[in-house]
Formats: sequence, C-alpha cells, structure tokens
Amino acid sequence: MRNIYPLTADNVERAAQELCDGALVAFPTETVYGLGADATNDTAVAKIFDAKNRPAFNPLIIHVPGMDAARAIADISPRTAKILNQFWPGALSVILPRTSGSPVSRLASAGLDTLAIRVPAHDGARALLHAAQTPIAAPSANSSGQISPTTAAHVAADLGEKAAMILDDGPCAIGVESTILDLSRDEASILRPGGVTLESIESVLGYAVARGWMDAKDEHDVPTAPGMLRRHYAPDTPVRLNAVHAKPGEALLGFGPTSGAIENLSSSGDLTEAAARLFDCLHRLDDGQFQGIAVVPIPDHDLGCAINDRLARAAAR
Repeated sequence: MRNIYPLTADNVERAAQELCDGALVAFPTETVYGLGADATNDTAVAKIFDAKNRPAFNPLIIHVPGMDAARAIADISPRTAKILNQFWPGALSVILPRTSGSPVSRLASAGLDTLAIRVPAHDGARALLHAAQTPIAAPSANSSGQISPTTAAHVAADLGEKAAMILDDGPCAIGVESTILDLSRDEASILRPGGVTLESIESVLGYAVARGWMDAKDEHDVPTAPGMLRRHYAPDTPVRLNAVHAKPGEALLGFGPTSGAIENLSSSGDLTEAAARLFDCLHRLDDGQFQGIAVVPIPDHDLGCAINDRLARAAAR
C-alpha cells in the first residue's frame, strides 16, 4: 500500500505533522496497532469514528507520553500516581476523572466525565507522542468489531487508505489490547483484561479487583470503556470455543500439543506467545477457506484471561 511507511525518525516527524493537521495516522504499539488522531480536535476525532464505523457511544483511549501529560487532562491523586508508576509506560489504560479544563474532545470520551488514558511502552509510539505534542486518541486500527491488527499489513487490508500514514514496525510484541483499570471510583475494577495481568495488578494493589469485564454490553447499552461490547474482535468466520476437534469444514486453532491444528497459538503452551499470535492466527483463518474456526480450551489465568475474553467476544453471535 502507498500509505505504509517504515518507522523512521523522519516518518515519525511527518506522521506527527499529519496528526497536527487533523489527519489520521495508524501506528504500532506494544499491544496492537492504533488509529490515531489529535484528541483535542473534534473533527479529527470524528474521523476515527467514521473510518472505523464505530458507535459514537464507545469511548476511545487517549495516549500520552508520560505522567505530566496525563495530569494535564485527568485528575491523578497521589495514591493513583503510585499505582501508575508501577505500570507506566506499559499495557495498562486507566479510567480517571477528566480535569475541568481538559482539552480532550468530549467526542473522544463519548460524553463521559472520565477518560481512558495510557502511556505506551513502544519507543516508536512514544516518539510520535513527543513529536505531535498533543494527546492522541487511538483505538485499534481496524473496522469496529473486527479482528484487531498486529501488523501494518492487517491495518492496510482493513482500512486501506483511510489513514494518511501507516507506520510499520513489524508485529506487535504483546498482541492483545491494554488492560483497562477503572480508578475513577472507590473500588478499583478491571473493565478489560489485557497486556497487564490481573494477578500483577492485584499484587500491586494488595487486594482482589472487581472483574468488570464480565458485564458484557449489547449494542443498545452504553459502555464505560472500549472493548466491553458483547461481540467484538470478531472474524467473519464463526468461532466455536472449547473444541476437542474440528468439525467438517472447520479449521482447528490449537494451543499446546494439538493434533490436526491448522494454526497453533503456541505449540509449547506459552500464554505470552499465544497472546502475541492470537489476532494474526484469526486473520489467517478468516480467509474464506473455512466454514468455522474451532478453538481448543485456553488456560484462564495470566494472559489467558485476555485471550479468553477476546475469543468469547469473537464467538458471540
């Protein structure tokens, strides 16, 4: 595609200028590729919703380069700052009250009085944030509800040239979206499992965290964070979970030693590898060759929680 560019210093500067001019830019993070716009520009943010065909009630994650930039748009208590310092930069997004003078577009937060904020760990993403000198609203760079992109080719195949530039830095290291932790209320709650595990969050907080992601939303419900809709991350090919073997016409997606698997998330049973390969495997199997995708059981701990969450939403009909 003409709009794919290698992640170089010159292309980062060019992409930052495109963002400042109100265009969309797809860029890599350690989780998935994001579709970015200047979060303070209403028109630019609206382009994200249009490009993705995303419901306007579904809020976006705001990416910033560090704690100071986060404080400029959201209220961060000393207690919250101590928590964030354990995980930022990294694959954790937090829901926080927006400041009274926050410049972030109300469209980006779907009219809510809270913001979902993240400081990515990916060097290229942070370079883009520093160069743009503005918060960047960036959901995953794919059509709403479809399989998330973990390569530049995934972005181009789905969105074409809806983004002025697609910065290419190869496959994403983590491969599933950030964990979303709601710290806007007295009781912390995980609204989406992701790249930071539930176990590590509870270890830092010192108590059990509410599993808010279990409360899946239908299209008529208003989610408080991205990734909460009942059907999401879905291929066009139907997905069947907890399969022992593939039925006629199905492709088997394995984990660990799996006889007959067309694709295997991790033949050694490694959840980190499985998370990194999840969306790419779904893309490969969603090519029209199969009538269904049968997925073997995945352990439901550590990154397995995020994998199972994505698969459950992919399988919802």
